[in-house]
Amino acid sequence: MKFSTLKKTDIIISQIGLGTNAVGGHNLFADLDESQGKEMVRHAINQGITFIDTADIYGKGRSEELIGEVLKTVDRKSLVLATKGGNEWLEDGSVRKNNKPEYLRKAVENSLSRLNTDYIDLYYIHVPDHETHLSEAVAELSKLKTEGKIRAIGISNVSLEQLKEANQTGEIVALQSAYHMFDRSVEKDLLPYCVENNISFIPYGPLAFGLLGGHYTKDFRLSSGDWRNSVPLFQEEHFLHTLDKVEKLKDIAEQKEISLPNLALAWLLAQEGVDAVIPGGKRAEQIDANLDASDIVLTKEELNAIEVILTK
Repeated sequence: MKFSTLKKTDIIISQIGLGTNAVGGHNLFADLDESQGKEMVRHAINQGITFIDTADIYGKGRSEELIGEVLKTVDRKSLVLATKGGNEWLEDGSVRKNNKPEYLRKAVENSLSRLNTDYIDLYYIHVPDHETHLSEAVAELSKLKTEGKIRAIGISNVSLEQLKEANQTGEIVALQSAYHMFDRSVEKDLLPYCVENNISFIPYGPLAFGLLGGHYTKDFRLSSGDWRNSVPLFQEEHFLHTLDKVEKLKDIAEQKEISLPNLALAWLLAQEGVDAVIPGGKRAEQIDANLDASDIVLTKEELNAIEVILTK
C-alpha cells in the first residue's frame, strides 16, 4: 500500500481508501446486510487501508453509526476518518440541503456522536444548498477546526466558481467529485484548479459505480430501489456502448496481468492531483481485489492505449 499526504496538512492517507455508502446506506441500496458491512470495514482496516470515507446522509446516519461501532475495536489514531454534512433530514422523512453555519455545527456534533469519536479528520460540505454563501459555511468549519472537532476542511459536488468561493481563505484541502474513466468532466477545470491551488482531489465512484468491476453483461438491470437508476451510464443506450469499452479495457488489463478494477484505479492515481481513491463495496472480499492498485505503474504506452479506447 502506498500513502499520500492530504494537501496543506500533515494528514497521511492510504492511496486506496474505502467508500462506505453501502455500509448502512439503506436509502441508497436495497437489502444491505449491516453485519457484512461492518466486517468489510474491519477487513479494510486489517489490510492496511487507513482512509475511511462516509457521510451523514448514508442511511440517514446509519453508516456513521456502524463505522462508530467498528471504531470501538481499533486504534482510532491510526485511521483518517472523512465524513460529509450539509443534508438535513426533516420530520416528514424528506431531506433538504442546508449549509447554514448553525446547521453545520449541529451536523458535526451529531456525526461525532454517531462515529464514536472526539474528532473528524476531514469534514466535507457534501452539497451546496444554493442559498448559503460557501465562504460563511467554511468559516464555521474553520471555527470547529480551531476547537479541535475537525482537522481539515473539504468540499464536494461543486462547480469551479463554488470551489473558488469556498476556498477564498485557502482552507479547502480536499475536493471530492465524480471522476472515473467514463466521466472525465473534472479534467476541464476542477482538477487543474486543485493542482494549481494545492488541493487534494479525491474521486468518488472510481469504478464507475460498478461498471469497471467488469462483471456486468448486456442483460444486467438495476433493482428498482437502486440509486444508480438516475446515473446516465446505466441508461440502456449509454450502458451498451460503455460495456463495449469495458471489454477493450479488459484486454489491456489481461495483457498487464492485472484486474480491470485495478487498471481503473491505477489510471486515476496516475492523474496529477489525485491523491487517493475510495472504491466502495458490500463484502470483505471486495477489499482484497483493490489493494494492489496503488502499486501498479502504467507506462506511457499503456496510458495512450487507454486514452484511445476512452475517446472513441
